[in-house]
Amino acid sequence: MGLIDLVTEEIVRVPLKAATKLDVLKELVQVLFDAKKIQETGKPLDAILAREKQGSTGLEDGIAVPHAKTEGVDTLRLAIGIAPAGIDFAALDGKPSQLFFLMLGPPGLPGPHIEALSEIARLTRS
Repeated sequence: MGLIDLVTEEIVRVPLKAATKLDVLKELVQVLFDAKKIQETGKPLDAILAREKQGSTGLEDGIAVPHAKTEGVDTLRLAIGIAPAGIDFAALDGKPSQLFFLMLGPPGLPGPHIEALSEIARLTRS
């Protein structure tokens, strides 16, 4: 399954309403819940926040890829959001992030998670 197979209109939010890093994470997890891609918001959000404590997933050039593995997710899930004004996401280059790819995957299935991260990295370098 390629990244494009995960993208549907219901998992894309443009523009994001969020103004902070925490609010971006909450909003994108809620997008997945509203699209019936996940069954709850608590555990997925906790997993994303725990991953962010290990190090920011704000990359360079306005891109952030918050991601985590969590119970209750049966397959790789993706939400995409755009914040045209940019949001401080503690990015590697210190610039605000505008394009967000939030990914959730099941704990015992690393392959698709890693493949999707690699595909996002390739796409965003272009």
